[in-house]
Amino acid sequence: MKEQELSLDSISLSGALRQIGLNWWVVVCLALAVFLGATGLGTLVYSPEYTATSTLVIRVKNTTTDSTYSSLTQTSQMASVYSEVFQSDALANRIAQSVGEEVEGIITCTPVEETNLLNLEVTSPTPREAFLFIHAALENYTEVADYVFSNAMLEILQEPTVPEEPSNESFLIKYRIPLTVLAAVGAAFLITLTYLMRNTVKVSAKASSLLDGKVLGVIPFEYKQTQSGKRTRKHKGVPALLLTSSLASMNFAEAERRMATRLEAHLQKKKFQVVLVDSVAENEGKSTVSANIAIALAERGKKVALVDADLRKPAQWRIFDEQNVKRASFSDAVMGKAQLEDVLVQNPRSNLWELFQFKAVKNPVAVFNSPNLPALINTLRSQMDYVVIDCAPVAAAADAELLMRHADTTVLVVRQDVSDVRVINDTVDLVWKSTGDFSGFVLNSFRE
Repeated sequence: MKEQELSLDSISLSGALRQIGLNWWVVVCLALAVFLGATGLGTLVYSPEYTATSTLVIRVKNTTTDSTYSSLTQTSQMASVYSEVFQSDALANRIAQSVGEEVEGIITCTPVEETNLLNLEVTSPTPREAFLFIHAALENYTEVADYVFSNAMLEILQEPTVPEEPSNESFLIKYRIPLTVLAAVGAAFLITLTYLMRNTVKVSAKASSLLDGKVLGVIPFEYKQTQSGKRTRKHKGVPALLLTSSLASMNFAEAERRMATRLEAHLQKKKFQVVLVDSVAENEGKSTVSANIAIALAERGKKVALVDADLRKPAQWRIFDEQNVKRASFSDAVMGKAQLEDVLVQNPRSNLWELFQFKAVKNPVAVFNSPNLPALINTLRSQMDYVVIDCAPVAAAADAELLMRHADTTVLVVRQDVSDVRVINDTVDLVWKSTGDFSGFVLNSFRE
């Protein structure tokens, strides 16, 4: 069992970015959840604090001049002592007696370096308590400080005011924007990591080493276009991109033709006529690839029948824009409800012989087990040069395995970064057991 080794040449940067783009809602939802969660939790646990401040100056008592200490070193030492005074238990008791009520708060006093100034701050749960606390401290500090310094005094340089706004901020609310960005980046990283860890074909250059079989061709990604010429990613209501379409680029059309040339060489070498085109999963483009293979073979002057044997989700009638066509379906011919000549119709535009299914069938297994199916396919062999059969994906039902018994060879369509490599290779084993021949892979819709 082949496993993909994670290396720079096995990953696609555009593929990773595309996955992030496709899952943008995950990034947005996680970022929004973190933002709202940080805001809500931050508001819930946030306890506002208010700080009242005052600036004090240390001066000498009983001097004729109102000068400051000449020595800044001595002033700094005194400031440190005054800081201890303001934070002492003795002053705290005096403040409680002066206010006459229990006042919560933390008082800090810090000297301004190389000056005789002090910054006094009181932090409390409410603005009122902060103001009462600092006001009482300024009124009562002398009764405590006189025991320490008898020749120095403090003067208020800046009167305290009632704080109007909280002095603290919730950590979660403060950093909610960085946390939101981090959550978005984390979501993008997880999406990218999931993409890198998927064991799928991400680049065409690594397909040969991952898949058990040869690569017939690489069909480049091509935007679908509406009738007005506008590019779109939508499928519903938008015509499929056929190589004969004027909307198809030359690169796309030539890639389809080169792939069909390699397939025809294999068919001629083995003398095969009936080709079953399938895929592992849905939406890998097998129906469009089937149609383009048939068109490319018909361009070489071959008589080609395109059979839509997908009885669950028939698509060829949509691809060839035959919504209003009224005729019997492939299943009707198999079950004997219609004659083959009434169902098999040549399309003058593509020069293909069409045997389409126009509606889903409730019991497809009964159709594929019908004894009329081998006879119908043998009739097509005798009348056509090649028969290209489009059927339901292998993972969707057992229809493909039943059809493989009647086909000469099988082609598997592999879309970029869709199906697991291990499942694809298991399907190849199934093909060899059922059909007896495997033509190879068509790498479809690859962005290089």
